[in-house]
Amino acid sequence: MVTRLSSFFFRSLREDPADAEVNSHRLLVRASYIRRQAPGIFAWLPLGLRVKAKVEQIVREEMAAAGAQEVHFPALMPREPYEATGRWTEYGDGIFRLQDRHGADYLLAPTHEEAFTLLVKDLYSSYKDLPLTIFQIQDKYRDEARPRAGLLRGREFTMKDAYSFDYTDEGLDASYQAQRDAYERIFQRLGMDYVIVKADAGAMGGSKSEEFLHPTPIGEDTFVRSAGGYTANVEAFETTAPEALPIPDGAPVVFDSPQTPTIQTLVDHLNAHIEAPAGGEWAAEHTLKNVVLALVHPDKTRELVIIALPGDRDVDGKRAEAAFAPAEVEPATEADFARNPALVKGYIGPWSAQGAVLGEESVSGIRYLVDPRVVEGSSWVTGANEHEKHLHSLVYGRDFTADGVVDVATVREGDIAPDGTPITLERGMEIGHVFQLGRKYAEALGLKVLDQNGKLVTVTMGSYGIGVTRILAAIAELNNDDKGLIWPASVSPFDVHVVATGKGDDALNLGEQVVAQLEAAGLDVLFDDRPKVSPGVKFGDAELIGVPQLLVVGRGAADGEVELWDRRTGEREVVPAPDAVARLTAR
Repeated sequence: MVTRLSSFFFRSLREDPADAEVNSHRLLVRASYIRRQAPGIFAWLPLGLRVKAKVEQIVREEMAAAGAQEVHFPALMPREPYEATGRWTEYGDGIFRLQDRHGADYLLAPTHEEAFTLLVKDLYSSYKDLPLTIFQIQDKYRDEARPRAGLLRGREFTMKDAYSFDYTDEGLDASYQAQRDAYERIFQRLGMDYVIVKADAGAMGGSKSEEFLHPTPIGEDTFVRSAGGYTANVEAFETTAPEALPIPDGAPVVFDSPQTPTIQTLVDHLNAHIEAPAGGEWAAEHTLKNVVLALVHPDKTRELVIIALPGDRDVDGKRAEAAFAPAEVEPATEADFARNPALVKGYIGPWSAQGAVLGEESVSGIRYLVDPRVVEGSSWVTGANEHEKHLHSLVYGRDFTADGVVDVATVREGDIAPDGTPITLERGMEIGHVFQLGRKYAEALGLKVLDQNGKLVTVTMGSYGIGVTRILAAIAELNNDDKGLIWPASVSPFDVHVVATGKGDDALNLGEQVVAQLEAAGLDVLFDDRPKVSPGVKFGDAELIGVPQLLVVGRGAADGEVELWDRRTGEREVVPAPDAVARLTAR
């Protein structure tokens, strides 16, 4: 097929869009692939739709190879299924809600677990119908507070979501592995580097969760790699707790600590006035920092929690969000402290929601949670819950306990992974996610089948998502130079871009011949036949659009010669037109 640029819906931009933060956003807009409609919302132009279709086709082929069948659900979904699973509330402000003229509630689906579950419940009732894997490629909608980076974090995006249905845990394991293998094939065909990391399941729930991350400095996710091969998203990283220590005799010592509301001022005071243990110096790691956070639950109720962690660490916001999901996490405000006068800002110490603050009665019910490093027998310096007073030699398990353990401290280079080896930190972009959902949604929506013994059993499910538009942006981010995009052949909008230049008819006539021969060979050709457009503009557009194979018909046209350009390698070669056609059709 031949597409003529003279009649193609296309207009390139010479200047970068003002809101573009990353190369993919800048180049996709400039090269007329997408156009912004609102923050995080884009229109797709013919070039963009061609690349998107190529990505989707690869996904469809590998889904079929893994035994999945395609369906399609509406984006507009009723409230009731999401109410049954609790997600109508859990999503909070993260989804678009609306009402019809009769006052019925709907949402623009952020994901479709409920719809898939109810469809299978409607049609299947026996173990003989399973295993089953079905998928769709559908637009999703999430009310991102801060949409950014073009297609990488938008409010409307295209996603492939697949769901497996089995009646045994062993069946779920097999379905999960089949999808996981399919994802590897997809990313290999797309030419994308990826790392598979342990991940937090978040609002999806389930027992197992892994992310496919594309390593890139612009990625929003931080992940860890250990020397022993352990990988995890930073939210899912498991801190290795030290061994418990013998509980020593003695008692904590209260001391005056004027003007020491921060860890650094406390450490300075300790080194100036308190003898350090084992003849060394006091450091932040000897102190116990107590951070007050506010959890805003989906029903808008507000709960305070206190997190105790070593003073050389901070609370990681993303890890806290994962630990306390679906609640939103934010720092406690001055109003929160005013409502809880027992919280002495800068001097907070161990606390118990069960009714005691270092032996004194507490009526707040605020939970006190400790970092995994706070183990039995460990000794700390921390606040005394009294203005300008601290304690030292405070031992966990002897002098205080907690209401639970929470792993939300910052992760650092050199921390020890669960496999016993040190970690490094890297940045990555999520391009796929696979979950073992288990029976969460099936139980909520009543999806059961009869097993071999005629007994009703609850179906177990897997969920498998790939961000199609995010992948497209990631490929663009990975494949470009200072002149424009350079698509991999597997997703290029055209097989060959033919550019006819020159003032006479020779170039255009030879270009028509070459284009006809390429079309006859089954290639998809973009032909720049625009009249009265300078060679510089045509070359600039060709480099911006990014078809990897260019065929230029210009000064050598009268002699039957053309120039082959390879955008991937930068190589250029003048050859007879028949040779050029033969080379391109042989690839």
